[in-house]
Amino acid sequence: MTIRENVALTLPDGSIRTYQGSVTGSTLAADIGPGLAKVAIAIVVNGEQWDLSRQITENANVSIITNQDDAALEILRHDAAHIMAEAVKELYPDTQVTIGPAIENGFYYDFARNEPFSSDDLEIIEKRMVDIIERNEDIVRSEMNRNDAVAFFKNMGEDYKAELIAAIPEGQTITLYKQGSFIDLCRGPHLPSTGKLGKDCFKLMKVAGAYWRGDSNNEMLQRIYGTAWRTKKELTAYLTRLEEAEKRDHRKIGREMSLFHFQEEATGMPFWHPNGWTIYQQIQSYIRRKQKKYGYMEINTPQLVDRVLWEKSGHADKFHEHMYTTQSDDKTFALKPMNCPCHVQVFNQGIVSYRDLPLRLAEFGSCHRYEPSGALHGLMRVRAFTQDDAHIFCTEEQISDECITFCKMLLEIYKDFGFENVRVKFSDRPKVRAGSDEVWDKAEAALKIAVESANIDYTMNPGEGAFYGPKLEFVLTDAIGRDWQCGTFQADFILPERLDAHYIGSDNNKHRPVMLHRAILGSFERFIGILIEEHAGRFPLWLAPVQVVVTGITSEQDDYVRKIYDQLIAQGIRAEIDLRNEKINYKIREHSHAKTPAIFVAGNRESEENTVTIRRLGSKDQETRDLAAAIESLIAESVAPDLR
Repeated sequence: MTIRENVALTLPDGSIRTYQGSVTGSTLAADIGPGLAKVAIAIVVNGEQWDLSRQITENANVSIITNQDDAALEILRHDAAHIMAEAVKELYPDTQVTIGPAIENGFYYDFARNEPFSSDDLEIIEKRMVDIIERNEDIVRSEMNRNDAVAFFKNMGEDYKAELIAAIPEGQTITLYKQGSFIDLCRGPHLPSTGKLGKDCFKLMKVAGAYWRGDSNNEMLQRIYGTAWRTKKELTAYLTRLEEAEKRDHRKIGREMSLFHFQEEATGMPFWHPNGWTIYQQIQSYIRRKQKKYGYMEINTPQLVDRVLWEKSGHADKFHEHMYTTQSDDKTFALKPMNCPCHVQVFNQGIVSYRDLPLRLAEFGSCHRYEPSGALHGLMRVRAFTQDDAHIFCTEEQISDECITFCKMLLEIYKDFGFENVRVKFSDRPKVRAGSDEVWDKAEAALKIAVESANIDYTMNPGEGAFYGPKLEFVLTDAIGRDWQCGTFQADFILPERLDAHYIGSDNNKHRPVMLHRAILGSFERFIGILIEEHAGRFPLWLAPVQVVVTGITSEQDDYVRKIYDQLIAQGIRAEIDLRNEKINYKIREHSHAKTPAIFVAGNRESEENTVTIRRLGSKDQETRDLAAAIESLIAESVAPDLR
């Protein structure tokens, strides 16, 4: 008789449990306690998530995932996608299932069906999903070789699944998951049974079109989006956030406040109206002052550049699908998708000494990138945008100091705009990248030393670095809990080499500088969109396009209203005058709807006493003050944060 070796499992607290032969995650959870067995949904084995039913045959470090863990969300959402697909197949048997992953805040599944899904269909599918959850069907993992799996799905009439599997290298084992009569291709892990997904913890959201495998040359499929959470309370909170986000939608507020618009003749490129351009200019002036304070020199580089430069830098290979090009003088020119190579050209003019470093070059650089029309989203995703871009040319020894200074500057700026909750992600080398592993080792080590020297906590974001170097990503959290990745700080040892940048060192020899790419807002367009939604259009006074409207109760006060208006304009206040023959309540209501921060109202008493009655946006109260004091107070409040 063969005696199987013991398996030792090390738990997060350092304790070890030993089993003869092998053990499943379910058994381990039950041994630890009945409470854990009840809430366990998966297990982590040596850093890899497994189903609770899989046999662990070797010593391992393990931890149990429960419904309360953050890691549970992706598993729950993936199961919700499978349950939705099972429901669709039961209700509409002729439908083919294709791909259905978990995504941020939810899941989706793409279906091939001749008849379009309707909102009524979503309600029917939801009810069937509840039925499947109540059945509590076991979710069973199995393996199959590639060729058998292709034949299996073809026989089922699932041609899309068969095509997916056929693209997998021959000899690789395919994992399948079965629940009820539904079988899907998936690497897992999954819940032990469908009943582990709360029947009141998910909701189907919408139907959209999606090309098979993301290729516009392929068939158009129907994508059903859903959201799933650990508890009903989390689902309700998420749906409430969505409602609030809809109220704050920058596109809607942009129309109401006449900030900008888009039109087909310039798809994805905003037309800024006077009010929107005022906000833009205020932000630009603020950033310009901050950059000057921190030692940046502002430059401006061409928007149209010979493709040869983009080929040298490597951007032509990486971004060619997103670059706008044109022919002239037997040459191919490209609208710049970013500013980096052009900044190297400025650095390369003349002889740079080590005494000149660090050299900080900043530009409000206008860039163009072709984005698919389906990806465009108001100001958040555009084809024409302006970056608050800068590049620091320095020595390796200067990287840490520059990172510390940059982080200080960035956090000051975010705070001035009302964002104090900032997270940092460290994005290391992507699969497709320029340069050798040795160069990447060097760049990643230098950036880690720099961010740690800045006393900045960070989390790893594997594989998400730029193609030329690792980067820090700065993520803001807005008023309703959404995250926005805006600022970046990147260490680049590759572009200076490719574009032959050098400085003269203390030894009188040529040396390559390190190029630090940095942005704080990211792009003006997207950041303004974020600000609109953060403040729901109710900008702080220093940013508001119109800071105050002056109006009278009757036409008898017109001369006094003009006097107030003239004094405000003379003091640099962005004021408007309203002399229309309308009732005062109507005018106040209209200007409040336009998100005007302050309204100065004058009646006979105010004109006689040289006072003004002030109404502030969002307040039902009003106060009457001496005119000079009211103007002085408004001036103080309207000063940008960096000038106070």
